[in-house]
This record gives sequence, structure tokens and C-alpha cells, in this order.
Amino acid sequence: MIKTLRTLFLAVVALCLVTFALANRQSVPVQLLPGDLAALLGLDLGLTMPVWLVFLGGLLAGLVLGFIWEWLREYRHRAAARTGARQVARLERELAVMKDSSGLPQDDILALIDKPKGR
Repeated sequence: MIKTLRTLFLAVVALCLVTFALANRQSVPVQLLPGDLAALLGLDLGLTMPVWLVFLGGLLAGLVLGFIWEWLREYRHRAAARTGARQVARLERELAVMKDSSGLPQDDILALIDKPKGR
């Protein structure tokens, strides 16, 4: 059911994008630099492309920049999780060594807790 709804949603989005592209086929000039600055530097970095490509290209560039920004922003959390995972693994190794070296616990209460339960 969910797969069908997802496919239906993607089909509607694709239909909207195709309709938008067909409605905006006229070409527009796109300049990288303003006219005065381009003349001052002697660069004419511009091209002509359809409006739909300008719009969807800007949308795609914004999404990519947003994903990169979010990935960089969450670096602290990923580093803390990585450090925590290393510490947990180290403590588990220490616990395994302690259990192996001592055999049975010296304390009666711990012996009852660690004793396997019968069914």
C-alpha cells in the first residue's frame, strides 16, 4: 500500500515537473557576473538556457547546499557518537576480561545475579 502511494506521489510530482518544463521553454540569458563588473574584469561568463532549467537548477543547487550544510552542522553529534561507541566497546572488553579472570564472583549477591536461570 505504501509503495503504491509513493509511486503515485512520484508520478504526480514528475507530471508537475514536466508540465512546468513545457510551459517555460523560452530561453533567457544567464550571467555569472553583473554587467559592470564583467566589463571591468574583462570576463563575459554567461549563457542562454531555458527558464525551467534555471529554476530547477537553482532548486537542485539549494538542496545540495542544504544537505552539505546539515552534514557539516551535525559533525559534533557524529563525533560524539563515534567516541561513545569506542568507549562502550572498550568497557565491554574490560568486562569480558574481568569475568574470565575471576571465574565466579566473590560476592554472594553477585553470584546469585550471575547464576544462570533454569527453565
